[in-house]
Amino acid sequence: GFSGTSTTLAFLLAMSVAGVTAFSYIELSGRYPVSASVSVYLHKAFGKKTLSVLIGLAMVAGGIASAAALSQGFAGYLSTFCNIPKNVASVGLLLAIGALAIKGINESAKAAAVFTLVEILGLVLVVWFGRVAFSSVSVAEIVSLDPAYGISGLVAGAFLAFYAFIGFEDMANIAEEVKNPKKTMPLAILLSLIISTVLYLLVVVVATTLVPPSELANSSAPLTLVFERTGVSSVLILSLIGMVAAFNGVIVQVIMGSRILYGLSRQGWINPAFSKISKRYQTPVSATLTVTALMIIGALSLPLVSLAQLTSLLILSIFAAVNLSLVAIKRRHPKHSGYISIPTIIPYIGLIFCIGLIVYQISTWVL
Repeated sequence: GFSGTSTTLAFLLAMSVAGVTAFSYIELSGRYPVSASVSVYLHKAFGKKTLSVLIGLAMVAGGIASAAALSQGFAGYLSTFCNIPKNVASVGLLLAIGALAIKGINESAKAAAVFTLVEILGLVLVVWFGRVAFSSVSVAEIVSLDPAYGISGLVAGAFLAFYAFIGFEDMANIAEEVKNPKKTMPLAILLSLIISTVLYLLVVVVATTLVPPSELANSSAPLTLVFERTGVSSVLILSLIGMVAAFNGVIVQVIMGSRILYGLSRQGWINPAFSKISKRYQTPVSATLTVTALMIIGALSLPLVSLAQLTSLLILSIFAAVNLSLVAIKRRHPKHSGYISIPTIIPYIGLIFCIGLIVYQISTWVL
């Protein structure tokens, strides 16, 4: 809806911004494998408690906005099966996932892993049945700028597409619950970024070639619409997979948000109630209930696109802070042992990319 036929280019731009910051996370997650990751990174870099708390709460807010948007996406795909009010479907999803997250990290992680495989299957099906798109469009057309939307449309689209590339920062927040995080986390972050980028670009090319971008923008179940245009008769399977994808995304955000509140509380920076662990489930129940309640409020208050834009703004701000933290940490502690160290130029580039995209987008809103 923002970039037209430049949508693939917008995704490439968004991936570039996310990718550079991913390398900063790769080093930092090895240096400090702890919950409330970004808050700890900032504290190690600048020693300012208030700054660390604010950025931690910004991460929670980003996760809340993201999950609220995903719950509305879930409702959109569910509407292809039955006529359930959007708000009822969104709230029902968030309550179910909140209960699952309380039950335990093991159950939540297993569910997320299974749902991720189902999600990947859905995207592969779209690409496979829509593969005719690759023979009807050239590389030059794929990466060309849509004159009707121009640079401003491209950047606005990239700002929104950036929402699709978040996730590796969530992974860093459960480093304490991962075996051998200094080796596991960097590899997981890198693999998640590569796999996501390949899948997204293939799907975007198929989608925007088979269906006009304006039509995609107005659909509540866009992947189902694309699948329908490939000529496949059983299109409802994509709606089902779309629901699974949304479910999966919300699980991750609930876990991430609750673990950040838990981490901040354990550091003594916010109310100690958030660091209390359930004796039965060994999970931070108060933190999980809080983020779930705020997600429900968000889902009932704002439209999907606004929630996605808010998420992108918050995450870009956090990414800027992460890059800035690594710059300061590398200056203070240039020597390292037992973790991956990236070239110093990388966090500088990441900082410039993040701030540039934020400033450009805010200027379009103001003007």
